[in-house]
Amino acid sequence: MAQHFLKSAASRSLSLASVLQMSETEAETLFKQVRWPETNGEPVCPSCGSLKIYDCRRGNGAPRWRCAQKECKAEFSITSGTLFAFHKMPLRMYLAAVAVFCNEVKGKSMLALSRDLGTQYKTAFVLAHKMREAMAHDMGATIGGEGKTAEIDGGYFGGYVKPENRREDRKDRRLYENRSGKRQCVVVIRERGGRTLPGVFANEAAALNFIRSRVVTGTTLHADEAGAWNDLHARYVMERINHQEAYSANGACTNVAESFFSRMRRGEIGHHHHVAGPYLIRFAQEAAWREDHRRLANGEQIKAVTQLAMKAPPSTEFRGYWQRAEKRQ
Repeated sequence: MAQHFLKSAASRSLSLASVLQMSETEAETLFKQVRWPETNGEPVCPSCGSLKIYDCRRGNGAPRWRCAQKECKAEFSITSGTLFAFHKMPLRMYLAAVAVFCNEVKGKSMLALSRDLGTQYKTAFVLAHKMREAMAHDMGATIGGEGKTAEIDGGYFGGYVKPENRREDRKDRRLYENRSGKRQCVVVIRERGGRTLPGVFANEAAALNFIRSRVVTGTTLHADEAGAWNDLHARYVMERINHQEAYSANGACTNVAESFFSRMRRGEIGHHHHVAGPYLIRFAQEAAWREDHRRLANGEQIKAVTQLAMKAPPSTEFRGYWQRAEKRQ
């Protein structure tokens, strides 16, 4: 029997120990090569694209440069204009954080990440969500095409209602009137042999326009017998599977889509315990990225997330959050 990829030596191409043994200069060199691969790590002005820059590092601090163009004169660092902009920790710690985050195949608890890095929980929370945001930038805009097959499915998260202590006081939590109203549906589109694209909606029926806009016409869609998918027959060739009878029958199944939910559920139960609210989409995008890159060695995953973070603009959700918190006080 062939050995599973994750148990093979090929899956372990970078260890956390090797990252922690790096000097700060080595970490800076790595980040420069990731940020500016076209110039082999030579800094490029993010404002005007000029290669004419000079060093303006303050004392023994982190490297900084200033553009030599008279019309520009922009000052920047390795992380300026990226997800890691305005960073306060050494770059080596950011690389260690990415390594710790990627090495967990089902997700990483932010409380555990704070203990690993020796930071406050709030710092680990923001850093983990920035990495999830970086992963989201790798999501494709559309899925499928002529002759291709994709699967769709929905799973509900959040909105837990605690049962009453006494049996006679308990209510049927499956009924709509007994729910909290906070439960959300993650709908996933997963191309066989391709990418995974999740979205968050109130229910499966609310995701129809999302599916129509993201799945290219000509794609064969596989779905279960849920009535929410019936309207898709007008646009796509549909293969339906009744899960009360079988998981797969006559070539129709949604096992690939459900493997995504298997990973996301394990992350929710084993690491996070609660994924809901405005951050649910980020947890779904993280699970999708991990599914799509599960056959990459951990070193390649770490490099990919670092590249995404260095190419992405500053976070839309966690930029200036400390200033907003001060205003509320």
